[in-house]
Amino acid sequence: MKRLIPSLTALVAACAAQAAAAQSAVVESNAAPVCDGSAGYSAVFEGRRTFLWRPDWLSTIKVRLSADASLQPAWTALKDRADAALSRAPYTVVDKTMTPASGDKHDYMSMGPYWWPDRSKRDGLPYVRRDGQFNPERNTDAFDVVRLEAMSQDVQALALTGYFTGDPRYAVKAGDMIRAWFLTPATRMNPNFNHGQAVPGRVSGRAEGVIDAHRLMRVVEAAGLLSPTGALTSDENQALQDWFGDLVQWMATSPIGRQERAAENNHGLYYDTLITHFALFAGMDDVAAAVAERAKTRRLAAQIEPDGSLPKELTRTRSLHYTTWTLTAAFDLADEARCVGVDLWNYRSDDGRSLRGATDFVAAYAGRETEWRWPELNKAETEGIYEVLQRAAWAWSDPSYADKAALYAERNAGLSLNLRTPPYTR
Repeated sequence: MKRLIPSLTALVAACAAQAAAAQSAVVESNAAPVCDGSAGYSAVFEGRRTFLWRPDWLSTIKVRLSADASLQPAWTALKDRADAALSRAPYTVVDKTMTPASGDKHDYMSMGPYWWPDRSKRDGLPYVRRDGQFNPERNTDAFDVVRLEAMSQDVQALALTGYFTGDPRYAVKAGDMIRAWFLTPATRMNPNFNHGQAVPGRVSGRAEGVIDAHRLMRVVEAAGLLSPTGALTSDENQALQDWFGDLVQWMATSPIGRQERAAENNHGLYYDTLITHFALFAGMDDVAAAVAERAKTRRLAAQIEPDGSLPKELTRTRSLHYTTWTLTAAFDLADEARCVGVDLWNYRSDDGRSLRGATDFVAAYAGRETEWRWPELNKAETEGIYEVLQRAAWAWSDPSYADKAALYAERNAGLSLNLRTPPYTR
């Protein structure tokens, strides 16, 4: 296990008693296999050290893949991406055309998505915010976010396709991409997000940029799935774990990391989800347990109202999107928490605040999302509500959520979610 830094040691000490008490009280989701701390599912998954990708789901999909017509759109999309990735050069952070304020191209750099040039200024500086309106400048070669997204999607597609087909070419290529982004000295990313979501004319990096790291969760799961393949050597696997351990320490100690931890909206919840996932991968079980236990009061009770609403997200111009976006992070955190004996799925505060209540708040609009009463620029988007309902059915063994998810199945048939978290079966 990696050495705990002082700020994390204090957090662990404060939460250790609660986490220990919770260990024996975890309610398993639909007879889920056991996720055992930083070992993940490796003991029941032939050495594959995943934390979110359940072995029973992936093995079932593998068997059904050739004959189940409902899975074909997702499988076709996934395999097409993996096949295209086989001929792509690895992505790196040093390929961006701009250099961060640090002067080091190995530092990740992105621009805030909702910031635009000020039309009243000749040079457009400083940029001004338009909530919910994406500035396409963010997605240029000047920054890293497009490469980060592409790398993580390719690595995920390659690892899953390799698992489903048994073709070693996919695992080898996934290993090449991981090696280039995280390990090779000439191209590796430094383990920080100091320059994430910068705003031209205002700041070279913001706390909000930490959330860009959610794409790395795909890499963690893919790396675990690759474990038995030899795509990465044992030394490389250890170096990758160390990289994520260094990122955990940066998140816990840097000014930007601490500011993001203090956020009271989706950013704060994502912070807990990310640091817990990365800590598990890095072998920092105590950190993961402490953060997960604290999330009961710091995130769920603080961010969810007794009626199930998430008021911080309802003020946004894309309130349905941000509500489901926040819930998917909470679901990931709940799955991670199970690995360290903390039950977030069934937590309920004294006044009735709970993850299930928040899920029911959204589920009430299934099939009638156009009637959502809060601001939403794109009510045609259903990917978020589909994922929430599909995963909720498994979490609470409740087919009523599955019935509601089925309303969106056809228009979301191509999502890789369907190959990682299949439709609920009774």
